[in-house]
Amino acid sequence: MSKIDKKTLIIRAVALLIVIMIAAAMFVIGRGHTIYFDNKSFEAGGETIETPYSIEVYVKGEKVAKLKAGERGKADIMGQSLAMQLVVTQEKGGASTKMNVKLPIPYNMDGVIINIPVMLAGKTPADYMTEFIPAPPSDDDEDVSVTEDAGELMEFEQ
Repeated sequence: MSKIDKKTLIIRAVALLIVIMIAAAMFVIGRGHTIYFDNKSFEAGGETIETPYSIEVYVKGEKVAKLKAGERGKADIMGQSLAMQLVVTQEKGGASTKMNVKLPIPYNMDGVIINIPVMLAGKTPADYMTEFIPAPPSDDDEDVSVTEDAGELMEFEQ
C-alpha cells in the first residue's frame, strides 16, 4: 500500500468512529420516555404504604402533575435520568414538604410508572418502578361501519 492509501484508510476509520460515537451519544441523550406518576397505596408482604393527601410533581421547574390519593399524572422526558421536585402534603390543610429526587430510567422501558408513596418509603426501584403496558382493545368494542347509503337522507311517514 502506498502512503496515500494508508492516509485515506485512517481518515475513513476516524470518520466512522466519530459517527458511531455520535450515534451512541444520541441513543442515550435523545431517548424519550413517558413517565407516569402514581399516588396509590401499596400492599405487599403484610406491609401497607398509605398515600399522602396530595403530591405536586415538577420537572424542569414546570408543574406536570398534581395528584390526590389514587390519581395518576404523566410527563414526557428525554434522556436516561429524571430530575424532579416533589411537594408532598401528608394531610388536608397540613404543611408541605419539598424534596428533590433524581432517578435513573431503565433503557428498556419507554413508558415507566413510578409509585411515589412507595419511592418515598425508601423501597427499591423494583418495588416502585414498573413498565406501562397499554391494555389491548376489548372484544366488547363494536366496529362501526358506514354503508354506501349512509349519506342519503331518510324519509319518514307522518
